Amino acid sequence: MAESEDGGKSFVASSLISCIVPVFNGERYLRAALDSMPAQTYRPLEIIVADDGSTDGTTAVAASYGEQIFYLRQANVGPAAARNLGLSVARGEFVAFLDADDLWYPKKLARQMDRFEARQELDLCMTFVQNFWTPELQAAAQLRNHQLMQPLPGYPLQTLMAKRALFDTVGQFNPQLRIGDDTDWFLRAAEQRAIMELLPEVLVYRRFHHTNLTRVRLSERVHIFKASLDRRRLNKIVSAPLNLLPPAKNRRT
Repeated sequence: MAESEDGGKSFVASSLISCIVPVFNGERYLRAALDSMPAQTYRPLEIIVADDGSTDGTTAVAASYGEQIFYLRQANVGPAAARNLGLSVARGEFVAFLDADDLWYPKKLARQMDRFEARQELDLCMTFVQNFWTPELQAAAQLRNHQLMQPLPGYPLQTLMAKRALFDTVGQFNPQLRIGDDTDWFLRAAEQRAIMELLPEVLVYRRFHHTNLTRVRLSERVHIFKASLDRRRLNKIVSAPLNLLPPAKNRRT
């Protein structure tokens, strides 16, 4: 349940969170990701695994959790479509996403629910993220003191918690984008002037390994930002500010 300053129950204590895990051939890391969900201090929640046509042992890993998770499967069409598949069955008033190779800190959902209680106008909340590398990546040693190894503002979907109703306004993820669908969705949310907050705590751990889809080509990012600019011009949106920081009294220094 969400925590409050006086230790009492918050108004969101009974709000269901739908936790959606898109996965494609994620057998190696899926169990660790799923284990970080029931380890959450917040309840109630539902765990949805959206399998994007895996051909490895992903199905068996998911099945080992029995009724703890709801498992869905589709033909391989990309992570955006898998996230949309999860959204199609989500029953929660709030939704959160975790990639099958990443991890949540145990109080991640509770911390974010606290912010939704404190700011009832809030539409979505993100957190900081800490990257880490698998041992077989030679780059890990070279990047030990790199900025990427420091806590970073969390714009990947792994940090997101949003009101389910927001997707009715912003729309779902663009299935035509095999990568970059998170950037595209956040830009569309900003264009709709969604009220956002960045929680200044590391509550997500993002794993880098040989098969990451997050190694995005610059040209694809440029295309996504250009599409956003075109929409703003068409709709005469002068500015779509990303007002992510909490009120000054709630910021950590």
